[in-house]
Amino acid sequence: MKYETNLRNKNRGYLNLIVWQKAMDLFDLTWRTGYVESNIDFKLRSQFVNATQSVAANIAEGYGRRSVNEYIQFLYIALGSLTKTLTRTISLPHTTQLSEGRFEEINRLHYEVENRLLRLVEKLEEKRDAGDWTSRIAEEDEDGDLLVLLQHSNTPSLHYSPGFNA
Repeated sequence: MKYETNLRNKNRGYLNLIVWQKAMDLFDLTWRTGYVESNIDFKLRSQFVNATQSVAANIAEGYGRRSVNEYIQFLYIALGSLTKTLTRTISLPHTTQLSEGRFEEINRLHYEVENRLLRLVEKLEEKRDAGDWTSRIAEEDEDGDLLVLLQHSNTPSLHYSPGFNA
C-alpha cells in the first residue's frame, strides 16, 4: 500500500522508510483483522491493534526527534510494541478468535517488519558508535549513503496481500 503526501520536508523523511511502510501495512492488516474480519474480544482487539499502530508511530516519532540517540531509543520502543503485538497475535488462534491462515499472514509480515527494524537499529548504532553522526540525522551523507541505508534492507520482502481471506 502507498502512504504518500504531496507535502514534503526534511521531517517527513520517515515516509520513505520501507520499515515504516511495512509497519503501516502491518497496522492495516491487524486493524482489518481486529475490527472487520474476526470476532476478537473487545479489550483484546483494542490492545492488539494499538500495539501494532504504535510500531509505525514510534518509528516516525523517533525520526522526527532528529537526534540519533533519541531515534534509536524510539526504534527500541517500536521493537517492544512489536513484541507485544506478536504475543497478542499468538494468543488469538488458541482462543479461536483468529484463523491459522490469518495468523500466518500477520506473523510473516510481523517477522519482516521486525527484521527490518532490527537491521535499522544495528546500522544506526554502528554509525553512532563510529562517530559518523554526532547529534543530528542528515537526509544523506556526502556520498548519498544514508538515504540508501534508511530506504533499503538486506531482509527480503515478503509479499503482503491486502485481499487475503483466511
